[in-house]
Amino acid sequence: MNHSAPRRARVRAPELTGKGGWLNTGGQQYTLADLRGRIVILDFWTFCCINCLHVLDELRELEEKHRDTVVVIGVHSPKFVHEAEHQAVVDAVERYGVEHPVLDDPELATWKQYAVRAWPTLVVIDPEGYVVAQHAGEGHVHAIERLVAELEAEHEAKGTLRRGDGPYVPPEPEPTVLRFPGKALLLPSGNFLVSDTTRHQLVELAQDGESVVRRIGSGTRGFADGPTDAAAFNEPQGLALLDDGSVVVADTVNHALRRLELTTGEVTTLAGTGRQWWQGSPTSGPAREVDLSSPWDVAHWQGKVWIAMAGVHQLWAYDPAEGTVAVTAGTTNEGLVDGPGAEAWFAQPSGLAATPDRLWLADSETSALRWVDPDGSVHTAVGTGLFDFGHRDGAAGQALLQHPLGVTALPDGSVAVADTYNHALRRYDPATGEVTTLATDLREPSDAVLVGDDIVVVESARHRLTRLRLPEEAVKVPEVAHRTRREATEVTPGRLRLDVIFQAPAGQKLDTRYGPSTRLLVSSTPPELLRSGEGAGSDLSRALELDPSVPEGVLHVSAMAASCDDDPDNEYPACHVHQQDWGVPVRLTESGTDRLPLVLAGMDS
Repeated sequence: MNHSAPRRARVRAPELTGKGGWLNTGGQQYTLADLRGRIVILDFWTFCCINCLHVLDELRELEEKHRDTVVVIGVHSPKFVHEAEHQAVVDAVERYGVEHPVLDDPELATWKQYAVRAWPTLVVIDPEGYVVAQHAGEGHVHAIERLVAELEAEHEAKGTLRRGDGPYVPPEPEPTVLRFPGKALLLPSGNFLVSDTTRHQLVELAQDGESVVRRIGSGTRGFADGPTDAAAFNEPQGLALLDDGSVVVADTVNHALRRLELTTGEVTTLAGTGRQWWQGSPTSGPAREVDLSSPWDVAHWQGKVWIAMAGVHQLWAYDPAEGTVAVTAGTTNEGLVDGPGAEAWFAQPSGLAATPDRLWLADSETSALRWVDPDGSVHTAVGTGLFDFGHRDGAAGQALLQHPLGVTALPDGSVAVADTYNHALRRYDPATGEVTTLATDLREPSDAVLVGDDIVVVESARHRLTRLRLPEEAVKVPEVAHRTRREATEVTPGRLRLDVIFQAPAGQKLDTRYGPSTRLLVSSTPPELLRSGEGAGSDLSRALELDPSVPEGVLHVSAMAASCDDDPDNEYPACHVHQQDWGVPVRLTESGTDRLPLVLAGMDS
């Protein structure tokens, strides 16, 4: 019997290597040969990156459905120095509920072998050990699901599919009171409310910051309103007090804002649908009808609840009086650009703190501290962009942070920053323009609250609240400056051809109902790097002209493609948006390449 298999580009998959070894396998080390007969999906991720966290959530259903044929392997490829530390990867795997094997690759060895250029990237390997597809960014799981079904049928027929249990072995759970807590709030009673993120609960602690008064939420991942024990959250983070005495909760992975009635423990939903916002979705409207994207923190400012919308690099606001939500700042492009709210760029805003005349924010992926004025304009106090980070005190213009997640307003007008990947608490004083270090030896601090003369820090990776005296004196810290761990791509000065590769998934075609189905936006840091080729257009290939007098820089490329099910009988085909932002560090050299291919979906021929 002749099974005609679909013709596909196939490339032998490079071996999986990583100095950090394997996690979630019960101590077993694996090679690709051990996985022959299974469909392997490599997920190149790093735990700082919100799009990577979105892909972890997208993959859950596929893993469940194809448990006996598909093995997902996370290849952890660090962006920040802290992420190259083995224990930090172990923590992240538990923190985000990763239920598949993870290869810890601190030196990006496997990333280079697979020529990966973006977090996240998914690579599909067939049961005979060949790469058959590569996808950058999020929103591709529907296409991979379809490919998996094809590969199952094809290799079942060939006799090359091997079904059975996968290599995943869950780690032993640890009996701590909190597990990777995210944010904290001082309640009017003097107690603390803490988002116990990994356990999908809120926990009220007594004034000692240790004794449990009550737990709110069932403790299993879900989205349900109701009384204390029946309500369900999904990795909740930020907390803010409303005027009526209730608490608003950023329920991150549910893409929702929830409300906790403190007296009764009743939980209801204020905003969000449970679905993730995608390009083209409404950006304002009745709060329960508008999709949100990984809200990470909330703050009550100027009569509204401001939302750090980490998933789309924006600020939104919820209006309690009107029951509406709307974007207040950010374009959805990832980067560091100041100016009027509608033109500003953010990079995964993750912490907020309000004072009467400023809304402070921790912009984690640019390692920046920024603020918004009452007129909506955005400013940067500390931070220079996506690729520079470190621990350096002194004048704010040259000071460095490393992926901060929290910010706290102090009584003297200065702010404390939970400098998460530096394991430090930092302080910025607008009066002097100086950055100092208040405390070190914290473990992934993600938030802090003031209690009288003390500051109570959420020490996320030590699973506890830690109380410090607000120090008068700064701590002396040796200077460290880093650039991203990725190697620059060597390109020729002058003309460079940029090709974004997009092949519509099987059974789909480009969606041209509303004009061009693709969009490409290109810019650079420094701007002088690009003599021509910057700006927006609908063609996914573009000729760039690089200035030979600029030795190195970063090309920022944002691509989008929309595809729909190709079924002439269906008047309302399912459509999907594929989107990815790349920051590609480049170095100009005569021996460099004159073509830069970036795979959005498919294979570069």
